[in-house]
Amino acid sequence: MDKVVLTINGSRDEFPQGTTPQQILEKKNSDLKFSALGALLNGRGIDLFRPIEESGELKFLTWEDPQGKEMFWHSTAHLMAQAVQELFPGTKIAIGPPIEEGFYYDFERERSFTPEELAAIEQRMAEIAAGNHFYSRREISTKEAFELFKKRRENYKLEILEGIADPTVSLYSQDKFTDLCRGPHIPSTGKIKAIKLLASSGAYWRGSEKNRMLWRIYGVSYPEPKMLEAYLARVEEAKRRDHRKLGKELDLFSIKDEIGAGLVLWHPKGALVRYLVEEFWRQRHLAYGYDILFTPHIARLHLWQTSGHTEFYRENMYSPVEVEKDLYQLKPMNCPFHIEIYKTRLRSYRDLPLRWAELGTVYRYERSGVLHGLLRVRGFTQDDAHIFCRPDQVEAEVLKVLDLTFEFFSAFGFEEYEVMLSTRPADATGSLEDWERATGALRRALEKKGLLYSVDEGAGVFYGPKIDLKIKDVMGRAWQCTTVQFDFNLPTRFDLYFVAPDGTYQRPVMIHRALLGSMERFFGVLVEQYGGVFPLWLAPVQAALLPITDEQLPYIENLAGRLKSKSIRVWVDSGKEKIGYKIRGAESQKIPYMAVVGKKEVAAGTVALRRHGRGDLGVKTIEELEKLLLEEIETKKTGLAPKGREVGY
Repeated sequence: MDKVVLTINGSRDEFPQGTTPQQILEKKNSDLKFSALGALLNGRGIDLFRPIEESGELKFLTWEDPQGKEMFWHSTAHLMAQAVQELFPGTKIAIGPPIEEGFYYDFERERSFTPEELAAIEQRMAEIAAGNHFYSRREISTKEAFELFKKRRENYKLEILEGIADPTVSLYSQDKFTDLCRGPHIPSTGKIKAIKLLASSGAYWRGSEKNRMLWRIYGVSYPEPKMLEAYLARVEEAKRRDHRKLGKELDLFSIKDEIGAGLVLWHPKGALVRYLVEEFWRQRHLAYGYDILFTPHIARLHLWQTSGHTEFYRENMYSPVEVEKDLYQLKPMNCPFHIEIYKTRLRSYRDLPLRWAELGTVYRYERSGVLHGLLRVRGFTQDDAHIFCRPDQVEAEVLKVLDLTFEFFSAFGFEEYEVMLSTRPADATGSLEDWERATGALRRALEKKGLLYSVDEGAGVFYGPKIDLKIKDVMGRAWQCTTVQFDFNLPTRFDLYFVAPDGTYQRPVMIHRALLGSMERFFGVLVEQYGGVFPLWLAPVQAALLPITDEQLPYIENLAGRLKSKSIRVWVDSGKEKIGYKIRGAESQKIPYMAVVGKKEVAAGTVALRRHGRGDLGVKTIEELEKLLLEEIETKKTGLAPKGREVGY
């Protein structure tokens, strides 16, 4: 019998061809036989029950692996499709993939699913899972599959099959249910111990408004009930921190139909926080040798034709407007403007690098269905910069970008992050030599910084490789933030060059770079990171001064003037309410400090100090109060404990 040679955890072993990963676990008597959900063979996901026909590296996947979770949630999606068709005969199924946390499946029926129906589906799923039905896989010809789903009148499966060029496809079954699927799947439904269906909403088939509206059910599942309990607790905490909810409660921003979807109105408090973030941004960029630019919001359409945006980005751009028989376009990006500034004069190798940064407002047409508070909008201000440099300067420039990035992460309290290096795709522009040189520079910079990173092979944009950094907030959620992106396309399109030491004209290297992404999105993330309790240096009001009676108002007003002279932002509550009400009001507005003043405090020249969420801090002299506030502002303390736990908030 033919053999396959497999490397498992660094050790090589021989097995008969056709052995399954599950049989290998049984033979080795490994504890993984109880916890494994699937396997990777040469980096490709396979079922534990799938025969191995080739040699290579075998890795077993558990719940702790991202691919293991994907298999688990994909398998649960099949379970949900079975339950829906059993409970609601005639419902047609479309697609049901895993997502970042959980899964969904799209169904065709006349109306959406009610909460009562979702509860019934969830109950039926639990019953099927308890039956411990094995998942199985079989391959049939694409033609046979077409006939099978034609008999079932599953028109969405037929449309999928029409787009498959392979002569064979795979089907997966559990219990009485069979679906068209590439897989892989977990061994059996019995591993699914906890299920929760979260919501139902409309979704157009294949994301196009021209197609029929389907009804999507979102859900999540876990191998242990306690994991579901923890997830639901996180969901409730996320609701409490939702920036849309807090934005309204704290009077930070609004988005109104009268203005337009995805267009943000910044209220005084929110605008102040944004101003403070932007000022910090400008100060640090100037310190790192950047020049600040300002560019128009609109330009002749010809500029976007030269850049290629009208060719590659048209669907995300607003329609042009006619001005004096010429067409003008709201800008979706800032890069062509920076390039035109570069072209205003001849550049020498001695001029490089040029680091140009702009908080440039751009406008992109996003479908209304994907708009989401500040996180997905149509008008936003990009934290944008472009670096024009010589090839020998690239690595040093990337290192500087990473240094500045981590300064920002630290200042805003983000201690955890994910790093991804994306490499050359099949449709890449630029020479292979340029790609290898650029990718090597990115890789060396990451390694010099000692950063752990993943490589997403072939996932770079067509015009250059890139580094992406995702920050993790206190909830453990990842947010796309920093991007360092090479561009071999625009320097060629705009014919950029510099004069080299030998007098020849050479192309500069162009690097697109964003640190925070956009002011709107980053502000939304900040609100949720802090639950609306901004660190003192960012808080719109840093201290509330609360007199117990009107008799203390003169003392309070003098104190307010003294603190304001030190640039400390204070608010005096001169209302007639009792002090308990005033304290609750300041707490509800998440003001970091509250200084309560009564007769005793006036006589002693002190305040009774309180901290939001922590209560009484004791009596402080005015000098002690000043010192405490100024030190916390100067050091930019975040109020977050290590690993993101809030201190007393």
